[in-house]
Amino acid sequence: MGYALAVADKGSTAAAARALNVSQPSVSQAVTQLEAHFGQALFRRTSGHGLQVTPFGRSKIPEFRRLLDQAEWVFSARPADMVAHKLTLGVFSTVGPRYVPKLVRLFAERFPGSRVELVEDDLRGLVEGLTSGRIDLAVMYDVGLPAGLRLTSLKEVRPYALVHEGHHLADKKTVFVRDLLQDPLILISLPHSRGFFLSIAQNQGLPVTIALETKSIEMVRSMVANKLGFSLLATDIAHDATYDGQGVRRLEISDDIPPHKIVLAASASLPLTEASKAFRDLTLETFEVEF
Repeated sequence: MGYALAVADKGSTAAAARALNVSQPSVSQAVTQLEAHFGQALFRRTSGHGLQVTPFGRSKIPEFRRLLDQAEWVFSARPADMVAHKLTLGVFSTVGPRYVPKLVRLFAERFPGSRVELVEDDLRGLVEGLTSGRIDLAVMYDVGLPAGLRLTSLKEVRPYALVHEGHHLADKKTVFVRDLLQDPLILISLPHSRGFFLSIAQNQGLPVTIALETKSIEMVRSMVANKLGFSLLATDIAHDATYDGQGVRRLEISDDIPPHKIVLAASASLPLTEASKAFRDLTLETFEVEF
C-alpha cells in the first residue's frame, strides 16, 4: 500500500521509487499485485503523463492512507494518545500565517506528543489533497469550492483596500473602490483570489491598470508601501509595517462587497480521524474566543 500511495503522490513509478529509495521494478510489482488482488486498475497509464489514479483508485487511496496510519498506531511503542493525534493540515497560503501557528501551538499544548504536518497550497491543491485523503483538514477560504467537502465556518472577513502611508486617501476610514482606480492595482495572483479581487475593481466601470501580480501577500504589502499601486485583500494583518520597514494603511471599503468566509474543510466522503475531531473542536473554541 505504501508503494501505491507513493505512486499516487509522485505520479510515476520512477518518481515513487526515488522517493522510497527502492528499485522501480519493486514499485511496479507491488502496484500490479494490488491491482490483481482487486481485479481493477488503481492507475491508468497515459503517454507522456505517467500514471493517473483511476476512479476506483481514488476510492481506495484514502483508505490505504488511513490503514497505514492505523498500523503505525498499532505497532508504535509510544503512548496511544500521541500517535492518535497525528494530523496533516492543509493551509491556504495567504490565510495560514494569520491563524494557523496559534492553532498548532494550542493543539500541541493540549495533546503533548501530537504531530502536525503542514501542507501549504492554493485552493485547488487543497481541494485535491482533501478529496484524495492526503490532507485531513484544511484552513482556507470558502471561495469557489466544489461539492464534496464538509465545511465548518470559522469567521467572516470583509475585503479591504491597502494604500501606502503617504497616499492622499490614507487618512480616510472608508473609501469607494472607484476612488482608488486612478492608481494601478497590485494583485494577489492565486487561483480564485485573483479573479475575485480583479472583479471588484472591474465592476466599477472604470479602466483598471494592473501594475504587478504576485502570489505572496507580504510582497503585495511591500509593493504597496513602496508606492507602486494599491491593493485589495481579505487577510486580516494585525500591523502596518512591511518587510522592508515601510508602512501601509488599511481602508475599509464602502462598496457592498460580500465577505470572505474562513472555513475548516474536510472531505465529506471520508470519516474524520480522532485527531481531526480534536483539532476541529479546538479550532472552533479558539476562533470563538480569540479571533
